[in-house]
Amino acid sequence: MSKTIKNTSNLIDFSTPCVMGVLNLTEDSFFDGGKYISRIQIQNRVKEIYLEGAKIIDIGACSSKPGSKPIEENKEIDKLLEAIKIIKETSPNLIISVDTFRANVARECIKHGAHIINDISAGELDSKMLETIVELNVPYVMMHMQGKPLDMQKNPQYANIIDEIIKFFEKKILLLNEKGFKKIIIDPGLGFGKNIQHNYQIVNNIEEFHTLGYPLLIGASRKSMIYKLLDISVVEALNGTTIINTIALLKKTSILRVHDIKEAVECIKLTEMTLKSR
Repeated sequence: MSKTIKNTSNLIDFSTPCVMGVLNLTEDSFFDGGKYISRIQIQNRVKEIYLEGAKIIDIGACSSKPGSKPIEENKEIDKLLEAIKIIKETSPNLIISVDTFRANVARECIKHGAHIINDISAGELDSKMLETIVELNVPYVMMHMQGKPLDMQKNPQYANIIDEIIKFFEKKILLLNEKGFKKIIIDPGLGFGKNIQHNYQIVNNIEEFHTLGYPLLIGASRKSMIYKLLDISVVEALNGTTIINTIALLKKTSILRVHDIKEAVECIKLTEMTLKSR
């Protein structure tokens, strides 16, 4: 597996796992919707993400929580471009990832200084996304999702979830590799078209995804797979998040996508020291 991926300005080094900090610009995100709407709120969150040790900031303006409907494309672009501008003014060393499934949005954001595209649908929701990514030649996080956010949690079913997700990625990787594109990051998509049992099957078999040959991203942060299983609120789900992140790190995950930066950075430091001390 490659230890580095070239973005538009430098190399992203995965020899040590890194943290991707979430900046939700939406008003209806499942955890922090509406918290980062004004310029000062965004600035403060960007500073927090950087100072607490994240290498990557992942910005999204279109909610993908279960049951959600996408906002208009022009509104998504406007919110994202404003955020990119603020990030570059506030913490220019952060690598900017844009959470979007739309090819036009991806193009505009890269044009204005973003570095990575994070697509929850791996090109399934916009037929032009893969060709656009190849043209832009930037790192591409492709995630597996069964269905769409509006209906993805309505009785998702798999015969063999690990095999099916791996085959899904193999087809996508082949399409991109045939066009000479290899700047790929894999996200199995915890919580996206999966029930609780499905999610824990993925966690238990994370190492299987390394056969694909690309860095792996895991996003378990405060998701329902944690708080529903523990019968707690999303606000109380940090400890559970850390446990899932630790398991993911022990199984050689490269990126943790999280809301709580400091705790994830500490998790990486402790896990890495433990592995080095064997």
